[in-house]
Amino acid sequence: DISNPIASPAQTTTYTVTGTAASGCQNTDQVTVTVNALPTIDAGSPQSVCAGGQVTLNGSGGVSYTWNNGVTNGVAFTPASTTTYTVTGTDGNGCQNTDQVTVTVNLLPSIDAGTPQSVCAGGQVTLNGSGGVSYTWNNGVTNGVAFTPASTTTYTITGTDGNGCQNTDQVTVTVNALP
Repeated sequence: DISNPIASPAQTTTYTVTGTAASGCQNTDQVTVTVNALPTIDAGSPQSVCAGGQVTLNGSGGVSYTWNNGVTNGVAFTPASTTTYTVTGTDGNGCQNTDQVTVTVNLLPSIDAGTPQSVCAGGQVTLNGSGGVSYTWNNGVTNGVAFTPASTTTYTITGTDGNGCQNTDQVTVTVNALP
């Protein structure tokens, strides 16, 4: 006979207690201990971001969420490096469970606009970027296509890599006057 037993039921269980008075008379009572299932918490799908970009993590399956590493549920932040984040979700019964999600931080590509060039007035130059998979130049220049610059100009290239990350570089084309 234990006066205050500790119960750790695996499922909802009804317990019966029998009390005996000093006179030997007995009576019983019952208590039901409800075991609530842990919530199924979901930290979301893995995400990728370019260095310096923002992500937003949103937990689901509970009514409140706490993230590690200073992350706030539903608030955008800029991760410094590839990290696995853990969310602890709490349901309406106060039960908690966790899940994890990895945010991959992709480095920016090292884009190269090429070496400075010189051309005589009326001459053509061709600018070719490297370090990415696609390129966009300012001032109407097309990567790898010859053009005639009107004056000395610094051109900016934006290169995109296979992860969709972008970076820029510049090159100056000097236009020399004809003698």
